[in-house]
Amino acid sequence: MPLDTLLAAGRTAHEALMVDTVRLVRPGTDVYDPVTGATTQPDARVLYGPGPGRVKPNVVQDHGKEAGERQVVLRRYQVALPWSAMPLAVDRVVAGDQVIVAASPDPRLAGMTLWVTSVEESSTATAWRLETEDRS
Repeated sequence: MPLDTLLAAGRTAHEALMVDTVRLVRPGTDVYDPVTGATTQPDARVLYGPGPGRVKPNVVQDHGKEAGERQVVLRRYQVALPWSAMPLAVDRVVAGDQVIVAASPDPRLAGMTLWVTSVEESSTATAWRLETEDRS
């Protein structure tokens, strides 16, 4: 069977596992509104979504860090997006971009913001994978 046929079947099968709804966002500059007391990022850009994605924990890579005087556990997740979801080269995903989980069958994931730490790219992948961490 030709490689293109196998990859197409694998990509279709992987998309069937993408039951979460996510957005990939490039954060903007914080702007404080003294009237409302809210901080917004009016120049933030959505690079993908809302659309299907798969959020899967990378349990092996959990590790503790100290933030100020508080012990914080950074939990790492792999986020898979459809192969066809790649943004244009001008919007290449970089560390610091965010994946926002808009909805999930797992209620613990819904509303979570994950920070992109690296991007996995491969011409023979069945999905576009982003390594992320929960910094909350």
